[in-house]
Amino acid sequence: MFQELKGVESRYKQINALLSDPNISSNPQKIRELSRERSELAPIIRQYEDYKKVIKEIKETEAILTDNKSDQDLKLLASSELEQLREKKHWLEQELKKLLLPKDPKDEKNVILEVRAGAGGEEAALFAQDLLRMYTRWAEHKGWRWELMAASYSPIGGIKEAIVNIQGKRVYSYLKFESGVHRVQRVPRTEASGRIHTSTATVAVLPEAEEIDLKLDPKDLKIEAFGASGPGGQNVNRNYTAIRITHGPSGIVISCQDEKSQHRNKEKALKILRTRLLDIAWQQQQSKISQDRKKQVGTGERSEKIRTYNFPQSRVTDHRLDENFYNIEAILDGEIDELIDKLVVHFQTKALEENQSGGALDQPIEI
Repeated sequence: MFQELKGVESRYKQINALLSDPNISSNPQKIRELSRERSELAPIIRQYEDYKKVIKEIKETEAILTDNKSDQDLKLLASSELEQLREKKHWLEQELKKLLLPKDPKDEKNVILEVRAGAGGEEAALFAQDLLRMYTRWAEHKGWRWELMAASYSPIGGIKEAIVNIQGKRVYSYLKFESGVHRVQRVPRTEASGRIHTSTATVAVLPEAEEIDLKLDPKDLKIEAFGASGPGGQNVNRNYTAIRITHGPSGIVISCQDEKSQHRNKEKALKILRTRLLDIAWQQQQSKISQDRKKQVGTGERSEKIRTYNFPQSRVTDHRLDENFYNIEAILDGEIDELIDKLVVHFQTKALEENQSGGALDQPIEI
């Protein structure tokens, strides 16, 4: 890790020099690229500077302890300080390792979030609606923008399927751990007997694909217009504004009808199609990587049961963290920051365990 840090420091200095170069200042595109790279390296440099400072202080404190001329009171104070400095050094090492972990190139992307009712009939559709509200409320808390792309409703008001586009800073880096099976245990609103019922909903979080990520061949697309309809079967728009796109090679079919404009429905359908196709390509690429090289063990299997929402005990259990949260109403109202933060730390720790075998730097830093 020491050599990697030296390389980052060298590159950071090089970028600063380039940004001061008159030949670069006349190239706005190059300035943007260098500024973006510098902002990504800056947190590592700050931690590295703190680390070097702590190493220097440790050496100075150790010198006091080995100096025969130092009085006992000073040595006692130095001994206490040395213990704190070593704890800080260990903490900084862990933080530096996290910062040096390979970056997921998809972390900066917006997401297409898909929620579908699973086992449990109408109760599953109502639970899927609760999950959709939880994520959209949380997006609002974060200052992100969200847009409903497509939805299929159940007769009593739940959702069979809903697709939402969420846009903001590093959305995928936060939401990527939400993919999987969510289970609810509660007395169904559709029953009066008071019997606790278990039902499920599935969540898929896909990094949004732009046109530059994946080009679609028009010859592979079958685009059809049809009359839109809403909950209960009533006609929403008598004109043929709804769009159905079938992708021949993959067999994927996307329908969008929420907009009154055929053009907007087509835009939405194409965005969802690109995102699903790009996700398939990424999944295929990941499957080619040998098991011992995978960086995200257990972080994205959509068949994996990841969380249980138990209403009688007002408890939410995340099975990957093996931890309970006793504020179910607040969580379903979008207050999931604590949960998400703990998941990020959990999977960072897993990645560290797989990428690093030692607990310290490869060699001591010379000050």
